[in-house]
Amino acid sequence: MRVLVVEDEEDLVEALRYGLVRAGYAVDAAYDLNEASQKLYAASYDLMILDLNLPDGDGFELCRAVRAGELDGESGPDLRILMLTARDRLADRVRGLDEGADDYLVKPFAFPELLARVRALLRRDSGGGSAVWTVGELRLDTGRREASRAGRRLSLSPKEFAVLRYLMSRPGQVVSPEDLLEHVWDENADPFTNTVRVTVGTLRRKLAGDGDDPLIETVVRHGYRLREAAREGA
Repeated sequence: MRVLVVEDEEDLVEALRYGLVRAGYAVDAAYDLNEASQKLYAASYDLMILDLNLPDGDGFELCRAVRAGELDGESGPDLRILMLTARDRLADRVRGLDEGADDYLVKPFAFPELLARVRALLRRDSGGGSAVWTVGELRLDTGRREASRAGRRLSLSPKEFAVLRYLMSRPGQVVSPEDLLEHVWDENADPFTNTVRVTVGTLRRKLAGDGDDPLIETVVRHGYRLREAAREGA
């Protein structure tokens, strides 16, 4: 899943990026409203972590613009928004939620709590209500970052975990390489490399283990599909 952090404190941005990337998220950063608007227009994000006190304006403005569909870009009005700010007054928290934020967290904060809120918001976005996702034999614990197949523990890299999480949120659907690149990699990914194909390939091998059906099939000229059941005789 791809996250945009809108925050002007560079040290905090880097701390958030470090923690979120370790948790398997693709992270981009914007340091003011103008840069954030440009990135929301150009790329599709699953969630935005938004500060309110920004050099060129108030984060409430950006939240309103997103909810009103005024950006008319890749990130639409259904984007999940977590406000992260030092404003701790009740009136500010109420206003943030009324302006369209999905959640509101006051600084200083504990990173595990922020990460739990991010997971909760993204589960809501994918239609899930639990930290544990299951698709057929596959089990994914987004809280513990553990994956298994029929009880067999899968040792996945953060990027492989993120790809599997994205495919499991869309079982049976064909997901294009461009869609994976857009939601699992950050803005520094080179769209002309074979990084998606290589990552999906290693994930397939780990799912297959010792001769099992790899579950991820390639749909020629379209992308990849996660099947909910293994083929008989595989």
